[in-house]
Amino acid sequence: MKVTHIALYRAWRPQTFQDMVGQQHIIQTLQNAIRERRISHAYLFNGPRGTGKTTAAKIVAKAINCREGPTTEPCNVCEACKGITTGTIMDVVEIDAASNRGIDEIRDIRDKVRYAPSEVRYKVYIIDEVHMLTTEAFNALLKTLEEPPGHVVFILATTEPHKLPATIISRCQRFDFRQVSLEEQTERLRTICEEEGLEAEEDALVYVARLSDGGMRDAISLLEQVSAYSGGRLTLADAVDVTGGLAAEQFAELAEAIRKRDVAAILPLVEGLMQAGKSADKCMENLVYYFRDLLLLKLVPGGAAMTERIVDTEQFRPIAEAYDQERLFAMIDVLHQYQVEMKHAAQPQTLFEVALMKICTLPAGGSAELAGGGAANSAAPAADSAKVTELTRKLEALERKLEQLLRQVVPAGGASDGGAAKMAPARPESRGGGFGNRGGGAGAMRTTVKLHAYTAAKDSEDCQKIRMQWGDVLQRVKEARITIHAWLIDGEPVSVADDKVLIAFKNTIHRETTEKQANREVIERVLQDVFQKPLSFVTVMIKDWTSAADDAPAAAAEPLIMEAEEPEQGTKQPEWVEEAVKLFGEELVVVTDQEK
Repeated sequence: MKVTHIALYRAWRPQTFQDMVGQQHIIQTLQNAIRERRISHAYLFNGPRGTGKTTAAKIVAKAINCREGPTTEPCNVCEACKGITTGTIMDVVEIDAASNRGIDEIRDIRDKVRYAPSEVRYKVYIIDEVHMLTTEAFNALLKTLEEPPGHVVFILATTEPHKLPATIISRCQRFDFRQVSLEEQTERLRTICEEEGLEAEEDALVYVARLSDGGMRDAISLLEQVSAYSGGRLTLADAVDVTGGLAAEQFAELAEAIRKRDVAAILPLVEGLMQAGKSADKCMENLVYYFRDLLLLKLVPGGAAMTERIVDTEQFRPIAEAYDQERLFAMIDVLHQYQVEMKHAAQPQTLFEVALMKICTLPAGGSAELAGGGAANSAAPAADSAKVTELTRKLEALERKLEQLLRQVVPAGGASDGGAAKMAPARPESRGGGFGNRGGGAGAMRTTVKLHAYTAAKDSEDCQKIRMQWGDVLQRVKEARITIHAWLIDGEPVSVADDKVLIAFKNTIHRETTEKQANREVIERVLQDVFQKPLSFVTVMIKDWTSAADDAPAAAAEPLIMEAEEPEQGTKQPEWVEEAVKLFGEELVVVTDQEK
């Protein structure tokens, strides 16, 4: 008497190695080991859900304990095989680690493995979802796996082997179960339908197989569900309805409305899907798969075999050709982002509608950046330039006041003439030196910076643009060479004139290192990349720039002259700084002026 189709999974669960689908490499290895009596003390079966890990573990238990065995195929008629199948053999224990994950359960196993089996040849412990065990439980299991009795076999099954300690994995023979191919699943489903007397359309079987994501168990369960609904004849429409998917006609209507950017036509279609009992999250998932399939049809020659939801590829090929590939990429990105948000949404239908309206309004050739929220960036313009200028002036005024207060507390050394104090740096500058008087020599190097052009342009539009994008410049310099970024971050752009950016520094050493030719080349290359025009830079100390900005006519009358001379007594670096430079190199040593 045939088993009715309402119990397909129980009836068609593999009982021998020959019944298993898609794991031939594992089956052959296990059978050879059993044939040669090289049975390992521990096996690790890992792979996606529904690929036969636990089933294979039970078949191994039957094969090594069969009355005719150990044998490559269990007979399934002896008392041992039947008892293991029904779960009445006490020496074969199946444990769900998700609900028995503590150290007490593993200690119980450790205590019992010492005793010989009472009914069969080997004691077999099958631990399913073993990655759920606690750290303490793994430690307790480890000792048993190191020195197991000869009559005990452990079979560990998991979908997440990366969560297992390396010490556990190294003591097991590992077998990686793979997803069952679409062809193998379809053939298996066709065989089941023929044996059960079920009439099924080929497209329906292919659709069910694709929905299972490579898990044979899931495919049989879905077939059982669809067959119960269809009443003896499985059709593609029935399979789509039962699984909550989108029918080809419904998706074609949605895709056409999205292509035409017809938002008014989309909302009634969504409402119709909800009235038909479709869930918003399932519809979103199917849309992602459908547009992915359209992309495959468009970009991959012969990609029909790789589609997930599209069965009749010829019907959808014109739709795929009508879409631009950049727009398809952007639409998939948008739908994926909303799909993630939908998991925690209180109103999933509303979010689904918003996602569809979003992809309807994507610009032609819209990029993923635009799709992922760049529209908000493009819709929100930069702040009003007048307000930015006003805030910048206020900030500069505050900086000047702070500088004046600092001068009152710590007067500039060696500057007796007021005008000279404004125009000359408080400390000598060196273009080629490093710290203190190292490598400076007695010959002074003179660098002339005419500040009047920069003071006149400090509020220009180009200057504002450079200030707003300075963060991008710093980030790119950091990506190019992080040591240069450590020096450059001390400076700030204060003006631009004649395609030269004036950078004001608070610390002399930072400025000197930035001026080095190798560092200069990197910074100027980044400036040209960011602003798309040839730019170079000059440097100045922040206090000199502040003085020149306060007294613009004086700056226009005479240039700022900086000399690199023998440093004064008070500017020589401490010995520990010199030693640090010798040990680590000048590029890695950053000196911060704590007084500032």
